[in-house]
Amino acid sequence: MIIRVTAALVLIDLMPRIIGLELAPYRGEEVLDRCRQLAAAFRAQGRPVAQVRVDRPGVAEQPPGSGFAEALVEPGDIVVVKHTVGAFHGTDLHEQLRGRGVDTLVLAGLVTTMGVESTARAASDHGYELEFVADAMSAFAADEHEFAVERIFPRFGAVRRTADYR
Repeated sequence: MIIRVTAALVLIDLMPRIIGLELAPYRGEEVLDRCRQLAAAFRAQGRPVAQVRVDRPGVAEQPPGSGFAEALVEPGDIVVVKHTVGAFHGTDLHEQLRGRGVDTLVLAGLVTTMGVESTARAASDHGYELEFVADAMSAFAADEHEFAVERIFPRFGAVRRTADYR
């Protein structure tokens, strides 16, 4: 098991309306299941789990399915609602993580080339070490996902699989 003492799991946009989209190479439900496994492993080790979801700005009411997936968030999790693609801009995610002594982020969720990648780039700018769980994220097209996992993410940190954290 590879869970550093100062690592936090950051799960991006695991919301029914996004989980239900046509995604590849993994279905949203597959990603959700793996993210639940990751969260359980981190909680069992006393490591922080941050749950991030997006609210669309400038609308009177959020679309159906805009909350977190059922049975995902647990007491003690960091909960962040963002209004942009990435999880850092305009939120207190950085302060919450640093307040817990976190220096490494393990990223997973939806969508690989949107919320996950945007959050990773900002996290790097904030000085975090990064790990990406390639089979616990998915994109709008398999080739987009593979390009990010094989070409972009290794420039920022280590690319791993869910089984590495069990």
